[in-house]
Amino acid sequence: MQVDNKLLDDLARVAGGAIGALTGLRGEVEAQVRQQFERILSQMDVVSREEFEAAREMAVKARTEQEDLTERVTALEALVATLVAERELSHGAPGPKRSARTHGAAEHPPASEAS
Repeated sequence: MQVDNKLLDDLARVAGGAIGALTGLRGEVEAQVRQQFERILSQMDVVSREEFEAAREMAVKARTEQEDLTERVTALEALVATLVAERELSHGAPGPKRSARTHGAAEHPPASEAS
């Protein structure tokens, strides 16, 4: 029996040593893989998480501002339509239809035509 116990003890020590070696090997492999990924990512021109989050926040803010401006434009268009309708009712005739680009052109002709 003494021989069996010694044999089992030796086997347990060898197995423990093998497990320890495998654990160390696993750590080395993980470090090598991580190092390789970092090298590849650094060559790929990938943004950092912080840069991504900053750009995402800017995009969310821009979208919110765009939606607010769309609402304001819609409200202003409704106001203009109301004012034009009121003007038509009070004057009896529709007002001149001008585009935004030519709004001031009819009121202020060029100097050569003013005389």
